[in-house]
Amino acid sequence: MVSVTDLNSYVYCKRKLFLKGVLGFFEPPNEATVKGQIRHQVYGEINNVEEELIKTIEGLNFEDIFGAYKKKHASILRRSIIKNKNQLKNFNLDIEDVFNEFLPLILEESRVRAENVFNFIQESKVFGEELWEKLTPKIKSELKIKSKRLNLVGIIDKLEIYEDRVVPFELKTGSTPKEGVWPDHRMQLAAYCMLLEENFSLKVSEGFVHYLDGQEKRKVVLNPFLKAEIVQLTNDVLSLLNQRELPDFTKNGNKCNKCSLKEACFNEKLVNKRLKEVLTVQ
Repeated sequence: MVSVTDLNSYVYCKRKLFLKGVLGFFEPPNEATVKGQIRHQVYGEINNVEEELIKTIEGLNFEDIFGAYKKKHASILRRSIIKNKNQLKNFNLDIEDVFNEFLPLILEESRVRAENVFNFIQESKVFGEELWEKLTPKIKSELKIKSKRLNLVGIIDKLEIYEDRVVPFELKTGSTPKEGVWPDHRMQLAAYCMLLEENFSLKVSEGFVHYLDGQEKRKVVLNPFLKAEIVQLTNDVLSLLNQRELPDFTKNGNKCNKCSLKEACFNEKLVNKRLKEVLTVQ
């Protein structure tokens, strides 16, 4: 199966995907990947404690609900940072600085979930087990999903589950485009929409890319043309991973400048040596 992140990588830089997926170059961890690892751990654990937390809510007071979420989520963040402290030290990152960097994002997630529960309680007047069973939407994080028919597998950052629909969200750090979403993010989210249609047997017409640094949510609408692009892109990725011809460099020099495989990529002797080794094994 093709990973949805491979679709993302293909759109971003075919050559980099080839170096990793075919030639086996290892992308060394950097500050961004370590922070990304922490973020995924935190959001995954936030989802794991959601049911337990909701069942403890006993009153209709937003500040109390929000306070419970903040306390639990901040604790999860701190544990994850401590768990990764050795990797953070490798990049001279102070754990308290990282905690303070992540905290506003995590508290925003706390607020969103608290508001979701508070609004539902106002309408339904239910608590405990019944609140958890009836809560709509339910918010899931780090949802693993796959489809043999689509030949795709991936992990969705965040999902809102309603009685008659599901809405996926991709959480992205870094720059926010002036309008719309970046092309690789568009393809990634569209692929998740298609996977959700397969797994939930529901029409999934849209999703959102949430650019965390700019606090903007940008909509991506799934249509037949975009679906066809994803099918073709999946086939293109499979073709690239099975080919033995090195793709050319990307024409966007900015991508090269911040790429962790830049030195290996521009080392023609090393790349050709690895390619010859791959061909010899076959």
